[in-house]
Amino acid sequence: MKIRAGFDVAYECWQPTPMLLVLNIHPSRRVDLLTDQTLTFDRDIEAWDYVDGFGNACSRITAPPGLTTISTRFDIYDTGQPDITAWDAIQHDIKDLPDEVLVFLLGSRYCDTDRLGNFAWAQFANTPLGWGRVQAICDFVHNHIRFDYQLADATRSAHGGFSERVGVCRDFAHLAITLCRCMNIPARYCTGYLGDIGVPAVPYPMDFSAWFEVYLGGHWYTFDARHNTPRIGRILMAVGRDATDVALTTHFGPTMLSRFDVITDEILPATAE
Repeated sequence: MKIRAGFDVAYECWQPTPMLLVLNIHPSRRVDLLTDQTLTFDRDIEAWDYVDGFGNACSRITAPPGLTTISTRFDIYDTGQPDITAWDAIQHDIKDLPDEVLVFLLGSRYCDTDRLGNFAWAQFANTPLGWGRVQAICDFVHNHIRFDYQLADATRSAHGGFSERVGVCRDFAHLAITLCRCMNIPARYCTGYLGDIGVPAVPYPMDFSAWFEVYLGGHWYTFDARHNTPRIGRILMAVGRDATDVALTTHFGPTMLSRFDVITDEILPATAE
């Protein structure tokens, strides 16, 4: 299948403001592009690219005073298949994990493992190792947190989501990641596009989505505690320890978000160009 995706995001700045942007698709998906995917600006702005420590394609700019709109549009190929399910994927002993995976066992800004470790072991110690344990965690988180787009909170941690029992997709991901790490399962945060493809449309504005991946059986596998079912058409943008590492923009000065429009639609044969 083919998917058309992109966004228009605008920020108001009151002074020249350096910004880090994590708005490109992940390098692992660039082979699937059917058109170029580049960031454009409605003002004369110099941007330079770099790859961060997690392998994400990032950009740096200095936004001038005033309103700046950042945009991209692209078409991409997707298999049209749902997320892989591998019930036989094993959980590794910590001593057998690759060195670069160990960081995804540790607590981080939004994944406060120190506050949820005792609960995790009490709740999940008797679940089967590997895929079954991760699915049990997803089932718990999916039923524990109520999705409410109006109650998004950029400062809410995994423990906050656990206690308040409300949140958006990032809160589902943070809590599930944290519980996995507490149970010695490496887990990393993912952000990207996930349109209403193959499912009924939801009555919320289109947004970027958050899910997570776990390291089982020598591979990273996708899980999604919010939807808790394999989905079609994910387009990965970035991975990291939590939302801090994959923030769409990190700005070094006061800014105000003035526009936020995201599109992710299947290109149907009748509308293909």
